[in-house]
Amino acid sequence: MAILYTAQASATGGRAGHAVSDNGVLDVTLTVPKELGGDGATGTNPEQLFAAGYSACFLGALKFVAGKEKVKISEDTKITTRVGIGPREDGTGFGIEVAITAEIPGIEHEVAEKLVAAAHIVCPYSHAMRTSTEVPVSVA
Repeated sequence: MAILYTAQASATGGRAGHAVSDNGVLDVTLTVPKELGGDGATGTNPEQLFAAGYSACFLGALKFVAGKEKVKISEDTKITTRVGIGPREDGTGFGIEVAITAEIPGIEHEVAEKLVAAAHIVCPYSHAMRTSTEVPVSVA
């Protein structure tokens, strides 16, 4: 695969810490949700960041496939991604579940379903989730 763009971000402090992108545009305080034993402090968490990124990426994929099909997508189109986290049944760690809902005003339901199905094929987040993309891990 020819890489066209690479994003980079780093985190310190784990789930109760800080994350920043290499260009400094993303600069967030990380907090642990109450449901995971946190104190409810103001901040974000990895699941919210993943949900936001996935939503934006999926909407980009939806616009791409709609353009190929010559279908105009409303600026009010909204993608909502829910990311849940919990212990895996095998007891060896944690897993995530993801669900996506598309709200596409002004498009017939059947057409919207076809566009969303095609976007799910095009979207790199969806592809990674579907194929269990291998992630290299190393120590600097």
